[in-house]
Amino acid sequence: MAQETTAGGTAESKDAGATGFESMTDQERDEAASKLVDRFSLWSGAAGLIPIPIVDMAAVGGVQLQMLRRLSEIYGVPFSENRGKSIIASLAGAVLPASTATTTAVGVGSLVKSLPGFGTAIGAITMPVFSAGATWVIGKVFIQHFASGGTLLDFNPPDYREFIKAQKEKWNTRSAAPPPSPASATRGTSKGAGINTP
Repeated sequence: MAQETTAGGTAESKDAGATGFESMTDQERDEAASKLVDRFSLWSGAAGLIPIPIVDMAAVGGVQLQMLRRLSEIYGVPFSENRGKSIIASLAGAVLPASTATTTAVGVGSLVKSLPGFGTAIGAITMPVFSAGATWVIGKVFIQHFASGGTLLDFNPPDYREFIKAQKEKWNTRSAAPPPSPASATRGTSKGAGINTP
């Protein structure tokens, strides 16, 4: 057991195996990370439903930061909140303009909520979809980065432009696809791992 000094100067005991991710295989880690990204995308969509402009964007940013923290834990990458905030901001500012329409739609979706009645309805429809999509893409980028041995310190958004475009296409396809029927869900096909179970 190791001792770690906190910001307040007190020492905390920290068990090296406390997270439980160290014993996972790479495939199990990637699968856990993908499930986490899916879950946080839903939370981000829910945060986009907040009816107050700008507050919804702050809530989505908080969800994305928490997702990044959890992905860092899964991959055993040191996490810094300040670094995480700046990376998410750089992704929103540098990577998402690969589709400027998405970035503009998120901002407009938030601000249009300030218009009574019609604006609130339009914002409530658009903001959750764009928030969930952006969070999903950001999560997939970090899974790729952390799985390849990267850290928060060596993350460079322009290196992932093509990967981001591909992930955005997957998200758009996924969003447009009808949900699987209950019969196909019970067959046990696992798309992410490429494993079919009887």
